[in-house]
This record gives sequence, structure tokens and C-alpha cells, in this order.
Amino acid sequence: MNDHPFHITPISPAAPGPLYRQIVDGIKREISEGRLAPGASLPSFRALAEQLLVSLITVKRAYEELEREGIIFRRQGLGTFVSENGRARSCEVKQRRAEQLMESAVREGREAGLSEEEIEAMMREYLEG
Repeated sequence: MNDHPFHITPISPAAPGPLYRQIVDGIKREISEGRLAPGASLPSFRALAEQLLVSLITVKRAYEELEREGIIFRRQGLGTFVSENGRARSCEVKQRRAEQLMESAVREGREAGLSEEEIEAMMREYLEG
């Protein structure tokens, strides 16, 4: 049943975060990295649930979140597709998440007693690594 042009990284109950979130993140990654273009068809709930070995409810929840964010859209009787602005929306969401993570990292660094220079050096090390 894997006749779609992308492959979501396998999800795992042992991985951090709920399963539906792993699906959301996987689809966003496929879109933002250009492997899923605007208008591309996504698997049905059932096909993706079978591929990933999760429940239909898990896939439905992931698709509903992506649809709420404007990244995908559904057409009754036709299927689920990447929206025209799906890549831009996916990138916006990822950028906001990156900003939140950096803010959290800076706060953690400050709480650990690191100076701004030490925090900057750590960030630079990750950027260059």
C-alpha cells in the first residue's frame, strides 16, 4: 500500500512525544525538505496507519492538526493533499518551534550559570558541527 512518493521515518512508542506528533513532524519534514510538493497526494488514513503500524485515530489526529495549520487539505471522495502554501506553512511552524527551542536553551543556560559568551559559543559549536 505504499504507492506514495514519500516515506515517513518510522515512528516509535519509545521515541519522545506522542505518536500523532511524530507523524505530524514527519510529514512537515517531507514537505519542508521538498519531497512532498504542493498538490501531492497523501496516503489514506487506513494506508498510513497500516504502513506505520498505528491506529486510524492516531493518523486522523495527525492529519487534522496538519489541516488546521493549513499544511494539508482534504477533498471528500478524492483524498488528502499538500496545500499550495504547505511548504511555507511547514517552514513557518518549524521556524517558530526552533525559536521556542532556542529560547528554552538560552533560559536553561542562564539558569545553569553560563555567561552569554558561553551560550553563544555553544550555539556556534552546534551551528558549525
